[in-house]
Amino acid sequence: MEQIEAENVAKLTAERPVPEFRPGDTVRVNYKVVEGTRERVQAYEGVCIARKSAGINSSFTVRKISSGEGVERVFPLYSPNIDSIEVVRMGRVRRAKLYYLRERRGKSARITERSRASRNALEAKAAARAEAAAQARNDSAAAD
Repeated sequence: MEQIEAENVAKLTAERPVPEFRPGDTVRVNYKVVEGTRERVQAYEGVCIARKSAGINSSFTVRKISSGEGVERVFPLYSPNIDSIEVVRMGRVRRAKLYYLRERRGKSARITERSRASRNALEAKAAARAEAAAQARNDSAAAD
């Protein structure tokens, strides 16, 4: 069962790659919205306050302040309605779930930016992971 789920996740990430991001990062999610017969892409930008890793059922929560009110939205990570995910800014936090930001306003809700060295290391790690996934796809295609 786990193998089937892993294959499905690999197939979905091949179609639309998911960038490396953590709680504390500011992300822009371009989400497909259907209004009647029209379909448009709506950008939702905010701080990722939580990630749930559950294979194909993985999700992440994004919080933003809209008109002075806090708005949170939970996105399924592998949803076909997500057009793209872009990491705008990398934040440095020491928690996996940032629910404490719900009570904070203004400057107390700020998140410091992650250092350049850790950002470069994370990008190198993501590139290595993408290369390994491409290699695995090539190996499986050659085996077939």
